[in-house]
Amino acid sequence: MTEPAVVLVTGVPAAGKSTIARLLAERLPRSVHVRGDVFRRMVIGGRAEMTPSPSPEAVRQLRLRHRLTATVCDEYAREGFTVVAQDVILGEHLAEIAGLIAHRPLLVVVLAPRPEVVAERERARSKNAYDEWTIEPLDKALREETPRLGLWLDTSEQAPDETVAEILDRAWTEARIS
Repeated sequence: MTEPAVVLVTGVPAAGKSTIARLLAERLPRSVHVRGDVFRRMVIGGRAEMTPSPSPEAVRQLRLRHRLTATVCDEYAREGFTVVAQDVILGEHLAEIAGLIAHRPLLVVVLAPRPEVVAERERARSKNAYDEWTIEPLDKALREETPRLGLWLDTSEQAPDETVAEILDRAWTEARIS
C-alpha cells in the first residue's frame, strides 16, 4: 500500500477533478476528500468571484481559499489520513499552494484532457462552470502558465476508474513535490 500523503488534484473545470478525487479517496483505506471550492461557497456577503479579469479582492479571496485548503489538508494528514484535495488551481497559484501545504509527501496530479473533451464533458454536466469563462483561455492558462509540477495526465480517452488506477500506479513515485 502507498504511504499516507496529501494528493492535490487540479485541472480546468469539467476535467474530472471531483469524480477522480472522490473515487481515489474511496480506494484508499483511511482518506479524506477536501473540495477547495467549499471555502469559496462559505463566503456569503462580499464574495468576489474569479473572472477572466479578476479584481484584487477576487485574487485575495482565492489565495485565502488556498490557505484554508492547505491548513485542512495538513490537519487531516497530521492525524494519519491520506488527503485527496481538489480545486481549479492554475498558473502561479499551483506553486503557491504546493508551498503552503506543509505535509510530505505532497503529490500533485494535474488532469489535462484535450479542450474538446472538456467541452463535451461540460455539456453533459448539470452545472455550468463556464459562465464568464470559455474553455480555451483556461486550457491555455493550464498548459502555458501553470508550472509543470507533479504528474500531468491527459485523461481524454480514459474512464474515471482508469484514471484512478493510473494515479494509484504512478503518483506516489512520479507526482511527488519536495
